[in-house]
Amino acid sequence: MADPTPKWRRRGMVGRLIFIGLFLLFVLMPLYWMFITSIKPSDDYLAVPPVWFPKAPTIVHYTAALFAYRGMQGLINSLVISVAATILSALFGTMMAYSLARFGTGGRHLSFWVLSQRFLPPIAVVLPIFLIYRNFGLHDTHVGLIIAYTVFTLPVTVWMMFAYFRGLPRSMEDAALVDGCTRWQAFWRVAVPLSAPGIVAAAVFAFIACWTEFFFALILTSRAAFTLPTVFRAFLGFQGAQYGEASALAIVSLVPSIMLGVLAQKHLVRGLTLGAVRG
Repeated sequence: MADPTPKWRRRGMVGRLIFIGLFLLFVLMPLYWMFITSIKPSDDYLAVPPVWFPKAPTIVHYTAALFAYRGMQGLINSLVISVAATILSALFGTMMAYSLARFGTGGRHLSFWVLSQRFLPPIAVVLPIFLIYRNFGLHDTHVGLIIAYTVFTLPVTVWMMFAYFRGLPRSMEDAALVDGCTRWQAFWRVAVPLSAPGIVAAAVFAFIACWTEFFFALILTSRAAFTLPTVFRAFLGFQGAQYGEASALAIVSLVPSIMLGVLAQKHLVRGLTLGAVRG
């Protein structure tokens, strides 16, 4: 029996499959090469032809990156700082976005002004922040970096939640007010549960921004509160680069983001499609 699908449609399907295959190759190939480099012996780094499958895999680069280069300490610092800053950003951002969406706090243009603060390049403010932190004893502390990251991610969190709250109907909150709830109770018992997908989406973006941030951590920390991205500086020296250790630490740094994305996938997709894309 002949295939009833028109030729132009079959060609379109083949074209889409080819495009998807090339896109996956473009995305996954660097990750594969980074993983292979992390388990290669040092002699295989610059081998010609390239070694695609090492004959003697090793984990020595992981132990060196985590312990000899203090990658484990950087990992712990990054987790503590990123989680704390994400929680604060989601908490303050949700309350501020609710005030903007429901009460019009600050007028029509305050919400865009908040977002515009994210347009400011970090290099324009990092020196004043450094001087303030040094005078108040916040330089090279977890608290100082948590404050900086909270302020750094707050504009995007507010903007995403502002769009989400504008898309939520007021009827359930009004019903709660009629039943005797205060505005504060209506916010926590009605608005926050309904906006949970949006909060999760905003928190994921805030966490990734904190987890991968390098410039503030480079200037505002030195020995005690340094984060994982700053550890990569140690792998570049005058005598060469430590490709295996750098690749191993990069693989380790991907694990929290991937786990967070998998755990929050349901809420993340819903939050982006129902709230964050509305303008």
